[in-house]
Amino acid sequence: MQNFMSIALLSAAIMVLGACGSANIAAPVPSILPPPISNPATNAQTPIERFGALSVTGNRITDSQGRPIALSGMSHFWSNTGYGQEGLYNPQVVQYLSENWNASLFRAAMGADEKGSYLDEPEANLKRAQNVVDAAIEIGAYVILDFHSHHAHEYPEKAVDFFTQMAKKYGDKPNVIYEIYNEPLDSADWARDVKPYSQRLISTIRAIDPDNLIIVGSPRWSQDVDIVAKDPIVGYDNIAYTMHFYAGTHGDELRAKTEIALQAGLAIFVTEWGTINANGDGDVAHESVEKWTKFMDKHCLSNANWAVSNKAEGASMFKPDTSQSGPWSESDLTESGKVVREIVRNGTRICE
Repeated sequence: MQNFMSIALLSAAIMVLGACGSANIAAPVPSILPPPISNPATNAQTPIERFGALSVTGNRITDSQGRPIALSGMSHFWSNTGYGQEGLYNPQVVQYLSENWNASLFRAAMGADEKGSYLDEPEANLKRAQNVVDAAIEIGAYVILDFHSHHAHEYPEKAVDFFTQMAKKYGDKPNVIYEIYNEPLDSADWARDVKPYSQRLISTIRAIDPDNLIIVGSPRWSQDVDIVAKDPIVGYDNIAYTMHFYAGTHGDELRAKTEIALQAGLAIFVTEWGTINANGDGDVAHESVEKWTKFMDKHCLSNANWAVSNKAEGASMFKPDTSQSGPWSESDLTESGKVVREIVRNGTRICE
């Protein structure tokens, strides 16, 4: 499959040209999105049919045939009641991203912090997460069940309850990936807080589901993978670690930390990344996005972009006031949405 880095560069170049106001160069804007770029050899297969159950082999995510693979797709926004993005937890979004973006991966970011989250409205948030999971399974894609919290180690019983339910319901589905802690803060300590929490959650899940992929977070908003590499979790199979970045804020330092973890044998999965600043806003950092997409391509890193959202901020894929139930057109996409679409379209691949 064509290297998705080149597509990202082309997209960025076209956008820069447009911003310069070149005269007499115009193309009609289609009323609907163009068909996805496809590989005739694999177009008839769903991601699950193509790759099957995922495993961790060394520092790579591998498919059922032991081939290193990278998945690419989108993360939903916080599912909290009142956050304004609840309506996008629907099957239409999953179908749209699968058909138009070639997305092989979805992330249900079930809110587990603050008002309106799983902590005080468990049924509503659970239902939203299951909407995405069920839709992804239906179309044969992979899906991350994300306990989207910055404080999960402070209330592990809530996480145990959630993942016990999910492992019992979905543990026999190779589509499902468990992300047990979204982003511990910089105030959390790996050895004292996050590792013991993670060991408890892994033990809980493995008692029900012995093999589906589990992804572990680290302090400092899931950036301290180099610290984890010195003291990783042992005794369990198919454990990977997430690394989150935002191209407008993060660069060489975080890439170096990630390479330390990879060299130490950790499998890294980018469950959340943005084209903009770490606060979720700002303009697309095109040059940095290019560096990061090249880095992910080089290291065969699966990834989910933040976010399936129409909130008025730079990270959203949809413009404000865009319908949350569709149908969607080219004009509904933000600058970030257009750049990420080309990355996702060509991001799922078997790595060399």
